[in-house]
Amino acid sequence: MARLRTAWGGLGAGLVLVGAVVAALVPVRAHITRATPALVLVLVVVAAAWLGGPRVAVCVAVIAALAFNVAFIPPYWTLKVAVADDLVALGVFVAVAVVIGVLVASQSEHRRAAEQREVELRALYEDLAREVARADVLEQVGGQRSALLRSVSHDLRTPLATIRAVASDLRDGVVYDDATRAELLTNVCDETERLDRLVANLLSMSRIEAGALKPERQAVDMEELIADRVRRLAALFAKVRVQVDIPPDVPLVDGDYTQLEQLLTNLLENAARYAPPGSTVRIEARARRGMVEMSVADEGIGIAEFERARVFEPFRRGEGSRSSGVGLAICKATVEAHGGTIAVHRTAGGGATFAFTLPIRAVVGRR
Repeated sequence: MARLRTAWGGLGAGLVLVGAVVAALVPVRAHITRATPALVLVLVVVAAAWLGGPRVAVCVAVIAALAFNVAFIPPYWTLKVAVADDLVALGVFVAVAVVIGVLVASQSEHRRAAEQREVELRALYEDLAREVARADVLEQVGGQRSALLRSVSHDLRTPLATIRAVASDLRDGVVYDDATRAELLTNVCDETERLDRLVANLLSMSRIEAGALKPERQAVDMEELIADRVRRLAALFAKVRVQVDIPPDVPLVDGDYTQLEQLLTNLLENAARYAPPGSTVRIEARARRGMVEMSVADEGIGIAEFERARVFEPFRRGEGSRSSGVGLAICKATVEAHGGTIAVHRTAGGGATFAFTLPIRAVVGRR
């Protein structure tokens, strides 16, 4: 259908141009040679051939020859040819017009075919690119799923093994003194809280991937929140010191209490994991430029510079890490959801410092 429209378009254009040439040159035919209208009409055939194809070229060449005969070869306005030379000229015109028209039309057909192939190849390339992108996404999802399964299986197995061992001993009637019994029950409580933190992280990760991590903002006193977290995570810091440096004039933060609680828990747990025995974990906060700037620093092995940009990626574990690999990704998503930023730097003297910002609550005074 498109080729038919193109053919009719080329034929129509050829007829219009032939009429225009005749109308323009007839008034001055006494002052020009017959070669002039012949050449112009050949150009008309070329244009029609380019637009409509070989068949249109032949048709327009015949029409142009008739117009050339009638309008420019005496006797005018008849099909008669009085002189043999004029007859030869007319024959040559027809032959040249048809040959050139067909050649031009063939080149035009080749050009259109090449353009069509280019369009088809581009479409195939785009389809292939989409398939490759889809395969990459599926591979990435598969890799994350495998990493998640490995993380969960490891992180669940360790605390469950402790809980099962204590529960089995108690069930079998093993007799412990009061101090040992209290220690075992404390271990069970600690491992239960560890499982609770793991499940909370996994749920938060699923909300992040679904784009559903939206803070329910309220005024949060970070000094109180940090004190609560340090107290609740005291078992993690049994072999290290925790130093909290928060001036009393640090303003309230505008944030989601539960999300910020999880943020601090993950950062403190991460610091405790890498802090050597006898070292210090430092927690600091300052108000600056409408934000509360906070940091959690340890004196551990630190993070290589080339790894710092990737440490917040989901399921990425540090060297020798036994974590699930989602804690720092949740920290980044939480801070950014609150309108802040987070980064990791080298602690002076060695170790890693996680620094982040949170917006100040627009209220006067403290709770």
